[in-house]
Amino acid sequence: MRLVFAGTPEVAVPALEAIHASDHDLVGVVTRPDAPSGRGRKLVASPVAQRAEELGIEVLKPEHPRDPEFQAALRALEPDCCPVVAYGALLPQSALDIVPLGWVNLHFSCLPAWRGAAPVQHAIWAGDEVTGATTFRIVKAMDAGPTFGVMTERIRPTDTAGDLLTRLAEGGAGLLVATLDGLEKGGIAALDQPTDGVSLAPKILVEDAHVDWTEPAAAVDRRIRACTPAPGAWSTHEGERIKIGPVTLTDPADGLRLPPGELAVGKKQVLIGTGSYAVRLGEVKPFGKKQMDAADWARGARLESGLVLGADG
Repeated sequence: MRLVFAGTPEVAVPALEAIHASDHDLVGVVTRPDAPSGRGRKLVASPVAQRAEELGIEVLKPEHPRDPEFQAALRALEPDCCPVVAYGALLPQSALDIVPLGWVNLHFSCLPAWRGAAPVQHAIWAGDEVTGATTFRIVKAMDAGPTFGVMTERIRPTDTAGDLLTRLAEGGAGLLVATLDGLEKGGIAALDQPTDGVSLAPKILVEDAHVDWTEPAAAVDRRIRACTPAPGAWSTHEGERIKIGPVTLTDPADGLRLPPGELAVGKKQVLIGTGSYAVRLGEVKPFGKKQMDAADWARGARLESGLVLGADG
């Protein structure tokens, strides 16, 4: 089949590469426009655009997929189908109607669970034990189109959103190619999503990543892992935000309890209180400094037991 791939971030690159290596004819790539990056705010092409250019594939960067110029360029490419992974813009019906076999999205959840922008983060935050990826035909309603295939993946106790998304991107790339193969051969059917079990996964904001130390240890752990690497969990110390990396749950049988946010500083570890029992801090990133082990941070900042994180904000 003639394909035009749509995607933007790094997580979409494995699917792009898998499609390029398949028997299908990848004739174009659609991605978001170059965006400012770094301290100099220099315009930088998306990871998908960069990889597509390396592969010698034509790249389209519309400001919005409703733009007439983009839709004319897409028609000229004559795609049979448009596979999509994390493109990042809503597709109007006028763009959907151009492609005979439709736009087939790879979504990182087992639909209808976790429809939305942050399915992996919400699955970890909710304490799900299993998640996965689903291929489906895009319709006007968000992530509600009929599904073609699904894969499952166990969520490990120490998974961050970044860890889990990496595995789903790799496994999902194979699922997407298999779906495209089935569409070409006519041996795959789209099944309507069930109406039960729908849950939503809106974008995680910086405000959501503010650690609430009054929550139980397990909830604190899940929030931090869900927000790692982005937007990054945080707390405050002396009026400044500090990034908080994944914590380690301690054995409740040890009986160590501290008031929420209070530190117990040792030579090799730093414990912090939650709404249940203390957890061990991992790496932290103080304002304006590099990420470091919590014990090194405490030693360098001359922190003492009894200090409470978040007390000033």
